[in-house]
Amino acid sequence: MAIYRIAIGTPGEASQPDAIRAAFAEFFSMLIFVFAGEGSGMAFNKLTDNGSTTPSGLVAASLAHAFALFVAVSVGANISGGHVNPAVTFGAFIGGNITLLRGILYWIAQLLGSVVACLLLKFATGGWETAAFSLSSGVSVWNALVFEIVMTFGLVYTVYATAVDPKKGNVGIVAPIAIGFIVGANILAGGAFDGASMNPAVSFGPAVVSWTWTHHWVYWAGPLIGAAIAAIVYDNIFIGDGAHEPLPRDDF
Repeated sequence: MAIYRIAIGTPGEASQPDAIRAAFAEFFSMLIFVFAGEGSGMAFNKLTDNGSTTPSGLVAASLAHAFALFVAVSVGANISGGHVNPAVTFGAFIGGNITLLRGILYWIAQLLGSVVACLLLKFATGGWETAAFSLSSGVSVWNALVFEIVMTFGLVYTVYATAVDPKKGNVGIVAPIAIGFIVGANILAGGAFDGASMNPAVSFGPAVVSWTWTHHWVYWAGPLIGAAIAAIVYDNIFIGDGAHEPLPRDDF
């Protein structure tokens, strides 16, 4: 069972040079991802004079996030594992692939990267609002919670299958693009309902900069639950107990 491999880590782990480098990699990858993803939405609002969301706008958001995540994961993969998502880090922790202390370091870097990206966007656009994630009309918090759980399950399951699984072989080469594709596809599925976050850090940055916290808990609870389920399911059914490398690790 994955739960038996959960590790806290050593007190000095967070100050080790490789851990610091990994945290910086997560910070910059998240900054790249959020700047492009959130920025695409702001560009759409400018082009449409803050008009209502259209199918073409949803497709544009899907492509921007898919492309940006592909790049963000790729540039961080050899340094930090390219998590670019607190839910992915949590899933890696549940599966025994990262220690708790290193995971917390990743979370801090990811959240800071998102906030800095949104601050840069606000400055670069002359004060335009970085809109926080919100529920569409007629969508309840429970509807959104299910959306976030299922979408994040698909994302973290993809991460495990293409990047974590020791038997992945050459499939690992396409891991960044597969991860980008599932996020883009999920945005097409859930974007019109709750914004399709799948990533607590992506939701956190705009919420901080706009100071909008309505239903914000959904964008933490859903992704973390979905990530944990995906990690437990994939690890126990397809990986098993004998295939893991010893901790600590800073990559997949």
